[in-house]
Amino acid sequence: MATVLIVEDELSINKLISKNLTLIGHTCLSAYDGVSAVNMLTETPPDLIILDVMLPGLSGFDVIRRVDGIPVIFVSARVGLEDRLRGLDLGAEDYIVKPFEMQELLARVNVVLRRFKKNTDVLTVDGVTVDFGSRTVHRSGVPIELTSKEFALLETLIQNRNIALSRDKLLDLVWSYDYAGDTRTVDVHVQQLRKKLGWKDRICTVYKVGYRFDL
Repeated sequence: MATVLIVEDELSINKLISKNLTLIGHTCLSAYDGVSAVNMLTETPPDLIILDVMLPGLSGFDVIRRVDGIPVIFVSARVGLEDRLRGLDLGAEDYIVKPFEMQELLARVNVVLRRFKKNTDVLTVDGVTVDFGSRTVHRSGVPIELTSKEFALLETLIQNRNIALSRDKLLDLVWSYDYAGDTRTVDVHVQQLRKKLGWKDRICTVYKVGYRFDL
């Protein structure tokens, strides 16, 4: 997994992002002002930077100018188009507006890390190997055929490992917002994954919430 530097002056937000990224296997570093962030870049270069725009000392726009070769995701309360375009023009991979849903941030982090080859492309658990690059799954060396939605659901659960996702959230992430079906579709696909992969104890039902992949 990756080392992520979180540059956010609000302690609660910094800790919340760090907690959720740590739950899915990343190592997190924290800075609370622009100067500290720049100093940390030379001391412990991360694989990814999550960067607020409005910071004490140096702004996020100032900080990114001192970043060389490390992908940056801006997270900011500044919602104006001019700010978003400025952040992207300065080289950010993404610009997320506060407030945001944590699952959205995690998904965008995974996209950027995959783009820069900083994410694990293969996961092996209990004899099951999931290759995200080739989108193939093997169980004890035997290929397992998954539908496109089954693989997308599996990938989403693994990317959000150790985090409970509601059925509605899984519908949003896997089937998209315009899906016309209901949450029973999620249940059916989860049952198929459990059966095919032998992961009854890995893909856990979270009472009155949804599902969680435990690792």
